[in-house]
Formats: sequence, C-alpha cells, structure tokens
Amino acid sequence: MTKTTCIRKADWIVAWDGQRGRHVYARDGDVAFTGNEIVHVGGRYPGPTDEEIDGAGLMVMPGLINIHCHPSTHAMHRGYTEEYGNPRLFNSGRDRFRQAFEPDGEALQANAAFTLAELLAGGVTTINDLSHAYPGWLDLLAQSGMRACVAPMYRSARWFTDSGQETQYEWYADGGRAAFAEAIAVMDEADRHPCGRLFSMVSPAQVDTCTEALLIDSIALAKDSGRPLHIHAAQSYAEFNGMARRNNATSIEWLHSLGVLSDRTVIGHAVFTDEHPWMKWPTRNDLRLLAETGTSVAHAPTVFARDGTVMHDLGRYLRAGINMGLGTDTHPHNILEEMRWAEILARVASETRHCMNTEDVFGCATVGGARALGRDDLGKLATGCKADLVLIDLEQPAMRPLRDPLRSLIYAAADRAVRDVYVDGRQVVEGGRVLTLDRDEAGRALEAAQRRTAAAAPGRDPEGRTLDDIVPLCLPVARL
Repeated sequence: MTKTTCIRKADWIVAWDGQRGRHVYARDGDVAFTGNEIVHVGGRYPGPTDEEIDGAGLMVMPGLINIHCHPSTHAMHRGYTEEYGNPRLFNSGRDRFRQAFEPDGEALQANAAFTLAELLAGGVTTINDLSHAYPGWLDLLAQSGMRACVAPMYRSARWFTDSGQETQYEWYADGGRAAFAEAIAVMDEADRHPCGRLFSMVSPAQVDTCTEALLIDSIALAKDSGRPLHIHAAQSYAEFNGMARRNNATSIEWLHSLGVLSDRTVIGHAVFTDEHPWMKWPTRNDLRLLAETGTSVAHAPTVFARDGTVMHDLGRYLRAGINMGLGTDTHPHNILEEMRWAEILARVASETRHCMNTEDVFGCATVGGARALGRDDLGKLATGCKADLVLIDLEQPAMRPLRDPLRSLIYAAADRAVRDVYVDGRQVVEGGRVLTLDRDEAGRALEAAQRRTAAAAPGRDPEGRTLDDIVPLCLPVARL
C-alpha cells in the first residue's frame, strides 16, 4: 500500500500558482504527498493519511535544483582554491594546481559522498552531476537518495597552460571518440537504473575542447535520445578570445552556427558574451541568440567572484527572456549561498538595486533549473509534481525576526535552517542530519584523500613543487 504523508497547518508554504505561473506564499495550510507524488497543496487536506507532521514553525518549499556541479572533485579543494590564481591569465593558476592535485578513484568517491551529503543538507533535491565517469558513480548517487541528472563529460582535447599567457591544447588522436562511447554507455545505464531517480544528459565538456565533428554527433545523440545537452561556454577571457581567433565569432555565435543552441540545451556559465563590457566586442548578439533559441544558462556566481569576475548581469539575462538556472561549480556546494550571491552580484554589476529580486533568484533555483533539465514535475509544490520538498525551521535563530521567510532563508540563515528534506517522497534529511550517507565518515575519508593526493603533488608538478609551495597557508606557521 502506498503511504500518504501530510504536513498539517504549515505556517508558510511556497506554493505554485499555475494560473499566474509563479511561486506564491500560502499560510496555515497542508501539503500532502502519496508515494512520490504531491496530491495536495494549501487549505486542509481531507483525505486519509498514514503519517502527519505538525507544520507549526515550519515553511514548506520545493526542493532546490543545482544544474551545474562537479561533486567528484571540488570538495577536496577546500583550503586550497579559495583565493589562488595567476594574474597573467584567468584559470592558469587553477590549471597548475589541478595538474599537481589529481585525485585517484578512491578520492573521487570520497569527494562525491561528502558533496552529496552537503547538497542534501542544504535543501538540494536534484542535481546535474557533471563528472568524468568513475567507478561506483551511479550506485553512490542512488544510495544518496537524491534525484540526479547524470552528465558524463567527454572532449577532444585536454587544455593547459605553461606560460600563463595563453591556453594550449593537447588534442586526442581519436578526437574524443572513445570518451564519447563511454559516456553513451554510462548515460544508458543511468536511464535504466532501478532506483528510478536517475536520468541523463549529453555533455561535451567545453566549447574550446571539442571538435566540430564531436559536437555535431553530440547534437544528433541528444535529438535521437530525447536527452538535453550541456556544454561549458563563454566561461573565461581566454576561451572567448581563443574561439574568436579560431572562428571569427564568439563562442555563442559559433555554437549557434552548428545548431547546438536549442530549448533542450544548457550553456554552463555564458558569462563572457559579447554583451560583457570587459570584452570590448563590436557585436551584441549573444543574449538574443540564447533567448530566441530557448537555450538555458547555468549560472554559478561564487566561482567567478573568487577570480574577480562577474556576469553582467543576471537581471539582464532574465529580462532578455533567457531561462536561468543556478549551480555551485565549486565548494562549498551551498545553493542557498549561491542564490544570495547571485542577486547581490547582479546588483553590483548592473549598478542598480532593481535589476532583479528574491522571487527571480528563487525561481532560478527551482523552476528555472527544472526547465533546463526538461522536467516540468520538479521545482514547484503543485499537485502531480514529484514529492521533492524541504521543511525550513522558522524558529532557527538566523531566521528571526520572521517577516518574509524566503528573504530570511536566502540572506541570513541559508542551510542552517534546513530541517527535513524529502526526495521522491522518501525522507533523506531529518533534523539537519543526512540519513542516506554518513556525513562524518565521508568527511574523514575526504581528509585522508586530500592528504594522500597532496603528498603526491611534487611528482606531478613540472617544477617539483609541493602544494604548500603552490598554495601557501593564509597565515605563516610560527613557533611561539
């Protein structure tokens, strides 16, 4: 028999108003779900229940959607990558660090387990997992209880930099065909996984590391299989200028000429477009092309802000009619913090306090992400949608004084106020504790993996440096 759960008389509900096509607040109402489907939102639920939860002191909201994250790598970078870099070229310092800090298979799993727990504890119920395939990937996603779009990345070349003056490429002899075939096998396996919460996305890695032939075959695969497609593009100065030299066009224009842009395509970042005032490019076509084709953009503000860069600006993209989703793309994987930074940095970039608002940014993290993934049943509390929902503790001190709970959550409390999380009708977080993964053990495994990987760094760095040489501690260690 399928279980029915009802959250009774929740103080606040972030409900979906289908007629107006927007989230709205509802007060003192019920939210009920049967199995993995929402059956009632607002007012009193009259049907029979198997479990009732007292909604006093709670806000019920839809599960958050992270459409751009790399769980298998970033968590282990904590303590290293918060403020590194090379002023001669965006990303060159990062590449030197990554070359020396290469995780093994065990480290990839430690990263992912820790990150998935962190995401769940922060109210994320669906992710777009952009990883290179590693052993145990799908089973770990299934164990976490999370809903996941599996996006195995592949490419035709590895990018690197020796001098910090330009991006260089090591092109693979097969043009990336072996990696493409492996990705197809992983996508097929994800789509038929017995947990029922995994689906897949075609994911050529970066616009500058994929040949035209590989991209054309990727488009065909996406169309034939009905899968969405994701690609990193317009994500750095170096990429913008390099693609312009190759093609006499911006990255977005070139992708459009190949037929990549569509209402089933997600562009990772799309920060450095011809609209960006720092690029000094003569045309202003990129945002129009994204909007006209229905292409979505995955925005991850924190990782760019750490490098001293910023999208110009999220509000402009929304006003242009571009569907925007949010991602983390760095550690910590805290989508609530990304929401805060997304709005604040948009105001800084636009030089106005009115370019967008909290409703806009919450929409990016819910229905915007769902639309990018091609899922109309996620990101909103409405009958017929999946029972992916989050209970927010309104009595958490950082939520007080309580006037507007979403503002308090995004701009003050963040993940500290996340009490319970349900995915597909199953509780995966209770009282802030992740039930499906051992977060403490994951943290210990991650620390061990970080130490082991750091110890091997001198053998990988071209100059034989230790990681302490590459990324010193923020304070000197003194004997006192």
